[in-house]
Amino acid sequence: MESQNPQTPENLAETPPSRNPTSPLPTNIIHKVKNNFVFQSKWAELNGAMGDLGTYIPIVLALTLAKDLNLGTTLILTGAYNIVTGAIYGVPMPVQPMKSIAAVAISSGSDFNIPEIMAAGICTGAILLVLGATGLMQLAYKLIPLSVVRGIQLSQGLSFAMTAVNYIRKVQDFSKSKSRGNRHWLGLDGLILAIVCACFIIVVIGAGGERNERDANVDEERNMRRKRIRKIMATIPSAAIIFLLGVVLAFIRGPKVVNDIKFGPSSIEVVQITSHAWKEGFIKGTIPQLPLSVLNSVIAVCKLSSDLFPGREFSATSVSITVGLMNLVGCWFGAMPCCHGAGGLAGQYKFGGRSGGCVAILGAAKMVLGLVLGTSLVTILHQFPVGLLGVLLLFAGIELAMTSRDMNSKEESFVTLICTAISLVGSSAALGFVCGMVVHVLLRLRNLSRDQSSSTVCIRGTP
Repeated sequence: MESQNPQTPENLAETPPSRNPTSPLPTNIIHKVKNNFVFQSKWAELNGAMGDLGTYIPIVLALTLAKDLNLGTTLILTGAYNIVTGAIYGVPMPVQPMKSIAAVAISSGSDFNIPEIMAAGICTGAILLVLGATGLMQLAYKLIPLSVVRGIQLSQGLSFAMTAVNYIRKVQDFSKSKSRGNRHWLGLDGLILAIVCACFIIVVIGAGGERNERDANVDEERNMRRKRIRKIMATIPSAAIIFLLGVVLAFIRGPKVVNDIKFGPSSIEVVQITSHAWKEGFIKGTIPQLPLSVLNSVIAVCKLSSDLFPGREFSATSVSITVGLMNLVGCWFGAMPCCHGAGGLAGQYKFGGRSGGCVAILGAAKMVLGLVLGTSLVTILHQFPVGLLGVLLLFAGIELAMTSRDMNSKEESFVTLICTAISLVGSSAALGFVCGMVVHVLLRLRNLSRDQSSSTVCIRGTP
């Protein structure tokens, strides 16, 4: 990451190199970490911490129910990842489960269990670490056109939004990753509850990132009144309120879950991975996950961070390395394979997250829950209203999809939509990426040949 205040030749001439031993490097690091944890707004950061739970909870819950994932270990280690990434990046950098590996695990039956899941995560992490350390990831980041990246972001955002609508409309069986019919209108997890919560979020935060273009055309008094109302609205932690409502409703829906709660952390053990598990994990898990991790977890995250936080753009090298290290450490102990994600970053930003303190709050909460409740927390999550998770996921997906609105030319929009359509219909970000790149190259060649033809005509017409 580049320095915020680069030194100019004039500054270098005025300020000689410091040789003072009283300013050691650790002091600078501590100062940087403190700055990265500074809250922009206490309530907004707390609210932003809830912005990624619509993705995190369903996947982790499904793997816990279907594959006996160690939920306590996953909470403790992913919580630690949240705190470390918040300290490093100073923005609400998310920590999300690897979705492709999770989908394969849930759909593959008994031949893809915890050893295979962890092998897939370790292999994916190792490849990303190598790509980052060798500089190949940064090279890919520079070469991939923005229109293709926007296509991946748009497809992921729409995919999240469609999944969210499915959560809201249908009763879910996470252990089998299936829907079980239409959701009732009434009840503690009914359609009316979800609709009311969605309307509440819209009233509080609107479309997000609103500007005051229209305010210049109204009188000063009305302008000040609007600003005061928006300032009051910004202090309401809408996502946090909805999440706490879901926790309360979970105990009301299943009061007997109190009897199933056991205090104390889950036992942490090293996962035994056989040669067969390495093979199955790499073929079934790593190969489909790797394109998604490269495109959405690294490249799209770097592009999105530069959009949302001007001047805080991160190198693809550092993001790739942190994803690699997370999995090379945690997967050996049974923690869910994790990555960063553009959708999580968009969701946390949507609900007010602006600093590393946002994800540090979330990380601390995960670690406390993992240490105090361990795997028994799954009994509470199983009763959590899924419709409310769908509402949170819906707004995160829309926020990610809206990043594609900066495609101004028709050619850029064409490439973006081709990439999006193929990614959604083929359910493969890799296939959409390849097609988007091919279309981008063909359009460039077409424009090049047209420019050459025009130059030839001009030369021949010159007396």
